[in-house]
Amino acid sequence: MDKLVIFLLGSCGLIILSRHALSRPSSHGFPRFFAFEAILGLVVLNVPFWFETPFAFPQLISWVLLLLSAYLVIHSIYTLRRFGLQDRSIPDASRLSFEKTTRLVTNGPYRLIRHPMYASLLYLAWAVFLKHVALYSAILVMVASLALLATALLEEKENLRNFGETYAAYMQHTKRFIPFVL
Repeated sequence: MDKLVIFLLGSCGLIILSRHALSRPSSHGFPRFFAFEAILGLVVLNVPFWFETPFAFPQLISWVLLLLSAYLVIHSIYTLRRFGLQDRSIPDASRLSFEKTTRLVTNGPYRLIRHPMYASLLYLAWAVFLKHVALYSAILVMVASLALLATALLEEKENLRNFGETYAAYMQHTKRFIPFVL
């Protein structure tokens, strides 16, 4: 019962955060909401297993992914705020304030991957999945992964509209989530 209450409270927060994006299914924020929900479900269901068998191979990989996820999101937000030339007057309520940039950021983690913040969420989802590998967690991690892929694809369309050929050229030499791989 506690898990359900925590999930419902977390979902309420995510709905408030994503309320504008949820009214626009064509925005990248729409599938991102479902990725957040799947990750929240993973965390709520798998948190009891975080410190069981702490030196088992899946747990060690999980901790590496968790640390990488935290580093990547912090570094990405810092880089985006520093180099993105934010313009909060951009009239798109479905975008978070730090997403409203007028300059394409291609340095820091953006030098190697186009979506480091979504990569961070992807790494987080898989890290939490590895805490307790089970059918329900496998389903949730796949939902999160597919929702993050949909999010990235929609954001790429938005970025092509916003940045044109510059973004198209940038897409040619970067990967979506994993440097040099994917």
